Amino acid sequence: MKKLEELLELGGTKKDITLLVISGISLLLSIFNVLTLPFDIAWVAIILCGLPIVLEAVIGLVTRFDIKADVLVSLALIASIIIGEYFAAGEVAFIMQIGALLEDLTVAKARAGIEKLVHLTPRTARIIQNGEERIVAAEDVKAGEIIRVLPGESVPVDGVIISGQTSIDQSVMTGESLPVDKEEGDEVFSGTVNQFGAFDMRSTKVGEDSSIQRMIRLVQSADAGKAKIVGIADRWATWIVVIALSAAALTWIFTGEIIRAVTILVVFCPCALVLATPTAIMAAIGNATKHGFLVREGDALERLSVVSKVTFDKTGTLTLGKPEVLAVECFEERFTEETLFAFAAGAELRSEHPLGKAVIDSYKIKYKKKISDPEGFKMLPGHGVSAAVSGHNILAGNEKLIELLPDQKEKAQKYLGMGCSIIYLSVDGISAGFLALSDTLRPSAKQAVEGIKEAGVAPVLLTGDTEKAAVNMANETGIQEVKANCLPEDKLEYIKMNQKSGQMVCMIGDGINDAPALKAACVGIAMGGIGSDIAVDAADIALVNDEIKELPHILRLSKRMMVTIKANMTFSMGLNFLAIVLAITGALNPVVGALVHNCGSVLVIINSAFLLNWKRKNLK
Repeated sequence: MKKLEELLELGGTKKDITLLVISGISLLLSIFNVLTLPFDIAWVAIILCGLPIVLEAVIGLVTRFDIKADVLVSLALIASIIIGEYFAAGEVAFIMQIGALLEDLTVAKARAGIEKLVHLTPRTARIIQNGEERIVAAEDVKAGEIIRVLPGESVPVDGVIISGQTSIDQSVMTGESLPVDKEEGDEVFSGTVNQFGAFDMRSTKVGEDSSIQRMIRLVQSADAGKAKIVGIADRWATWIVVIALSAAALTWIFTGEIIRAVTILVVFCPCALVLATPTAIMAAIGNATKHGFLVREGDALERLSVVSKVTFDKTGTLTLGKPEVLAVECFEERFTEETLFAFAAGAELRSEHPLGKAVIDSYKIKYKKKISDPEGFKMLPGHGVSAAVSGHNILAGNEKLIELLPDQKEKAQKYLGMGCSIIYLSVDGISAGFLALSDTLRPSAKQAVEGIKEAGVAPVLLTGDTEKAAVNMANETGIQEVKANCLPEDKLEYIKMNQKSGQMVCMIGDGINDAPALKAACVGIAMGGIGSDIAVDAADIALVNDEIKELPHILRLSKRMMVTIKANMTFSMGLNFLAIVLAITGALNPVVGALVHNCGSVLVIINSAFLLNWKRKNLK
């Protein structure tokens, strides 16, 4: 279905371009009077380009009394036809349709991404009744029923574990890549994935009340609440129409020459004004593309120019979303850092846990040695792993697995305070030490935050991670405002609250849990490389190569684009008023007037083109 929509969309654009080419050729034939026909060939352009404008203007006036730029264009078209100036009528319609095509090319079609969230919704549930398992549709589960979830399965509804231990991948809800250990009494959410051990749970929130369904509703409501920017020409259309009609009527009354009145209507057509915004936006989008940004919404850069806050997700945005071993601490002098690291890597070699994989990757990078194959490997859900490595019995896991002395716990507090994850190790029944793991900060994260501050925008950290990890990351990057332990609705509420108070927010994220916030924000920017499809679909802009150091550039580019648009607008309106004066005095006829004021359109396009290669000078 999506592919079909894209083909139809492409087909529509090709059709518009074909009609414009035919209209352009007819105008050239008309001005050079090449063909001998019973009618002016410019009528081809009038019908193909002008008729849709007139129809849209009439529909807008009749149904909503909506005065837009197309009303004035329609008046100029009709007046030119009445007095026989067919080329002028066709030329005005042609230029306006070029502007409309540029506008269409800059505005992306609505894409919800809701269907992808729906696919995450578990289809079935394994209900336990009278000691027997029964598979039912997830939507038929009732509150209070007992459900069994096996390793690798999605949790069908929200509930509380009543037996068993496991690790749950909660990235769909919190954005954090590391699984969370769960045991009896802990809450689990629909859409999250059971990693290891089987468990039984009692359902608490089912159907439309489940977490994944709430997520879908959040994305829908956030999208509906985002305001769209109205075109500058349409915002000023009422005043333009009043001024043009008044000037034309007064000129006709005082001079008695209808040709002057029609010339005023022609020269006051807002062609350059209509082109002022889309040409600048297209050039700015071209510039942004060179810096790794895919702008998916035409007015996204316009909205970006007014943001006062940039909110970052942590994992996968400021960080690489991949933990690595930060330090190895030994409790016993007989163990060296390398020996303890080798024991941990060997014990985790068969583990599917992200922390275990991180230990293996970090060991290979640091020592470039072969890891010893473990014997008797066992997963201990909610605790860690056990295995025999190089003739030693190794336990690797959390504090529940290994008995620690007070001074050993105190030694780990330094790293826990930094938001690190800790893997404790026991060798032959003796507490031997621990590995501290932390997510990896992107090399350009600090530079990006500093650049954003220089651009006059305040950075904010919104994360589902713990307070300690969030504060530590904020200190490393120079972010002052931090909100930790955020669920999707918390991020969404923060953005809505700020935007209600007049502070426009740009949200930057990568995970499914960021989708509602990306939708609700004035501008959403998704990490295009590491980010989920749902996050990218919810965003206005995708950062294709995940190089966040480019964020300050696009913020400055958006502001520069608005300066260009305002300069285009001022020039086009000034030229129109000058042309009106010349038309009132009779110095311009409709054809020459159309040519003169359309020269303004060309200058507007040239001025916009300078944005293609714009870059702030003297960047640090």
